[in-house]
Amino acid sequence: MTDAQYGTNLPPFIFHNQFQGWMEVYAPVLRYETYLNNHQDWFHRCAHPMKVEPVGKHGYILTIGRYGSHGYEVEPKIGLHLLPQEQGVYRIETIPVPEQPFLNYEVNFQAAMALVPMRATPETDRDLLALNILDYTRVNWELDLRVKMYFPRFIYRLPHGLIQGTGNRVLAQIVRQVSYRLTAKVQDDFHKTIGLDMGKRWRRKRFHAERVRTLTPAPAPDTPDEPEPPAV
Repeated sequence: MTDAQYGTNLPPFIFHNQFQGWMEVYAPVLRYETYLNNHQDWFHRCAHPMKVEPVGKHGYILTIGRYGSHGYEVEPKIGLHLLPQEQGVYRIETIPVPEQPFLNYEVNFQAAMALVPMRATPETDRDLLALNILDYTRVNWELDLRVKMYFPRFIYRLPHGLIQGTGNRVLAQIVRQVSYRLTAKVQDDFHKTIGLDMGKRWRRKRFHAERVRTLTPAPAPDTPDEPEPPAV
């Protein structure tokens, strides 16, 4: 599709959401840190069926899948840089996708994951103690995701509120694919590497994720020679 068909000199739409969640892994913090630090061993496995291309020692380009609405589809890619642990916190930030200048969107992905040591008690963790699990790890994570997107020109004829609301729903769907599922698969994969098969029942009990905030600014000012997108 050419620049003339895209609204590249119309204001982009901004979709900005924040998410948070937690999960538990049933090993001490140091053992889980060792697993996370060797992400070259597990990242491809846990990201499947998404396509993964390694970039340097700590980066990956993910092709997420096809998403769309109102007659428009996109197959988003995102570049992620897994930063080394610092004071018990792991961070993931965006890196450029090689063909980024030719894409009609920009992604800013900022995630943080804190590892908190926990100790099982008879009052709250009888199920863990029954498996001889005493020291375990709680993983608290936060995600700030901002997407700037230029749509084909026909999309700008739709009401602004409809585009914004649909975009936020699609963004939440993508986060479920990338962050929620990847986090859950990492949890399962780690447990298998230490010989624990916890099953889905445990994940439902000891895994939580939610969207906590939608922060969507107004579109950027339009260029003088272009009509503004219709408002609701």
